[in-house]
Amino acid sequence: MASVYKIIEIVGVSKKSWEDAAANAVETTGKNLKDLRIAEVIKMDMQLKKGKVVAYRTRVAVSFKYRAK
Repeated sequence: MASVYKIIEIVGVSKKSWEDAAANAVETTGKNLKDLRIAEVIKMDMQLKKGKVVAYRTRVAVSFKYRAK
């Protein structure tokens, strides 16, 4: 039987780094979805306040095994 995977986009946020933001996104998603397979960083940006970085944001595409009901 062939496998099918669904891909969703999620955004993680961190005050520390883009890498930490990506890890937060994947780890949080992993608590709610089973069989995560691949995570691909799509975009990174920063939230600014008064010209200073206040948060790093990483958009990630995550794939997981699709299970039909």
